[in-house]
Amino acid sequence: MSKRLLKSSLVVSTMTLLSRILGLLRDIITAHLLGAGVAADVFLFANRIPNFLRRLFAEGAFSQAFVPVLAEYQKTGDLNKTREFVGKVSGTLGCLVSLVTLAAMIFSPVVVALFGTGWFVDWLHDSPNGVKFEQASLLLKITFPYLWFITFVALSGAILNTIGKFGVMSFSPVLLNIAMICTALLLAPHLQSPDLALAIGVFIGGLLQFLFQIPFLKRAGLLTKPKWAWNDEGVKKIRNLMIPALFGVSVSQINLLLDTFIASFLMTGSISWLYYSDRLLEFPLGLFGIAISTVILPTLARHHINRTDNVKQSAVDFSNTMDWGIRMILLLGIPAMVGIAVLARPMLLVLFMRGSFTFSDVQAATYSLWAFNAGLLSFMLIKILANGYYARQDTKTPVKIGIIAMIANMGFNLLAIPFSYVGLAMASAMSATLNAYLLYRGLAKTGVYCFSRQSAVFFIKILVAALIMGLVVWHYNPTLAQWNNMTFFARIHWLAWLIGFAAVIYVVLLLLLGIRKKHLAYS
Repeated sequence: MSKRLLKSSLVVSTMTLLSRILGLLRDIITAHLLGAGVAADVFLFANRIPNFLRRLFAEGAFSQAFVPVLAEYQKTGDLNKTREFVGKVSGTLGCLVSLVTLAAMIFSPVVVALFGTGWFVDWLHDSPNGVKFEQASLLLKITFPYLWFITFVALSGAILNTIGKFGVMSFSPVLLNIAMICTALLLAPHLQSPDLALAIGVFIGGLLQFLFQIPFLKRAGLLTKPKWAWNDEGVKKIRNLMIPALFGVSVSQINLLLDTFIASFLMTGSISWLYYSDRLLEFPLGLFGIAISTVILPTLARHHINRTDNVKQSAVDFSNTMDWGIRMILLLGIPAMVGIAVLARPMLLVLFMRGSFTFSDVQAATYSLWAFNAGLLSFMLIKILANGYYARQDTKTPVKIGIIAMIANMGFNLLAIPFSYVGLAMASAMSATLNAYLLYRGLAKTGVYCFSRQSAVFFIKILVAALIMGLVVWHYNPTLAQWNNMTFFARIHWLAWLIGFAAVIYVVLLLLLGIRKKHLAYS
């Protein structure tokens, strides 16, 4: 089982790596075009709102509620019944998302006023920053249809993941990045506002992902005609699971929206600095955390369903799968966290400092990246620990924990006001840590999952190896003045060498500390 999970994780991670590389290239081009000024703040704002709702309607809460129920239908072995269920779900979800999308496009100024209140206030008082409100309202009309496309992409992706076809969904974001890169390079030079070209790229990217999924779904025999079925038994079950999960699984996104709301009152560039630092953090989070979470959810759901056959063995398999996921997160997340802490400035210099993105922007983004990075491991663990609830069709507990974490984040934000935008990143990291702790405590109290002794020893060895690796890389890392005086290609050479050197050191230290292949299998 662990061999199959490792293989599936490798497929997802490989596709995700390609997507993240192109995503970084997209962000490099965006930083070059827009820098961290007004245009950047406006585009990133207009892109964040539909992405937030994507987590609610699509990849987040919906997938967590849909996959366990779909697994129940598939267990019956009746393909026609499964097809009918998929059609009812797609029709019902599609109608709801269509209404939300149309309403948001029509009333985009209201949406901007709600989440970018600072800009709306400036617009009312004819302040120079009022132009942000007007431009954001326009861009939101273009970017919001992305929500409609990506909802169906997430639905088909969840179906394909459940039958073991993980590569299709994990490759889909590549198309979004390609679309945005092409519009930035080919369309932006012909438009007065380059942020408009990027918004068009978001729309095209969503459309391409939607069209890409259809042949694979058809080949699996699960491409069906959508049908409205609000009161269908299966739809009602998903609805009951999804409603609380809407909040629980999206706490981090809600916190980011709160950060955006507060940042609209701060200095120009705050939203951009937070975005670029968050994007660097998304690289390891998507490559490791989300990839592993995606792979183990269907397996956990099957173990839970099989409890009727053998309760004791099902519980053991469920716990072992959870423990395997946690070990993989520790193995990959801890060195990533240490590496980002040591190489934050060099990475930002190499990736973003060109065109409109200046050295002062690098300095500003570094501080928020350090603050976000403090919660990287927690962000990853949340993805795994939350699956321990969703696979058992328990969405109420995570939502209670999510409410606590969000309220705590609000309090942390207030305490962090003196630190400006960096304080917002600090608050997000602290609330994520609280969220992860409460999720684990709930699983441990109910006996669903407890961190094993073997994994505790594994964690200590990994931590020692990662810290030593960090010290060695820090020793060889050039000074900030040296980095700033290097040519672009010299920076790439040095950064690539340091990252490769760090990876080799980490692997060697793990071997010296006794980590072997057996530690990557079930305990």
